[in-house]
Amino acid sequence: MATKEDILEQIVEEYLVHKGYFVQHNLKFLPRKDHPEFVSNQDSNHSDIDVLGFHPTIDGDRKVVAVSCKSWQGGFNPASEIAAIEQDKVLRGRKAWKAFRELTVPKWSEAFVRAVRDATGTDRFTYVLAVAKLGGERSVWESYQPFSDAIGGNPVTILTFSEMVREIQSELTTTLAATEVGRMLQMFQAAGIEVGGDG
Repeated sequence: MATKEDILEQIVEEYLVHKGYFVQHNLKFLPRKDHPEFVSNQDSNHSDIDVLGFHPTIDGDRKVVAVSCKSWQGGFNPASEIAAIEQDKVLRGRKAWKAFRELTVPKWSEAFVRAVRDATGTDRFTYVLAVAKLGGERSVWESYQPFSDAIGGNPVTILTFSEMVREIQSELTTTLAATEVGRMLQMFQAAGIEVGGDG
């Protein structure tokens, strides 16, 4: 059954399209079956890159952005998440690392990097964690070396819903936006409704 993308994914798409990226949704990846640690009953369900952006004229790490969307209503606390991963704790009903297997399990990291390379022709990219709300210091997550090491030394960054909405709104014109969510933001703007406050 096809489902509509998460609203956070739609905001990410509008944000990237505004910046000149070509966007692909739900790019599937899976550890290779001949990986020495491949376990058939655990590793046969695809994970996916929520949004992959490719910019035709930018060079370097920002040419490609691989976005993981976490629209957790309670917000995202980098220090708590890292502590839970390191201590193998359960969060939101499952082991914390499972929400970030591409950053924490080598066979999944390899598959993630390979999926980006297969889709874009490069293994240089920025891993973006898009969150509904940030609680705590983003630098704790962005500077956590094991994450960058896991994905080939590529940078890791956090982007919040409100940051994206504010930036989209600042660039909206009366020209029809590229996506439904962009058009909705245009309507809010036309009606004089402020969205994208602190968060």
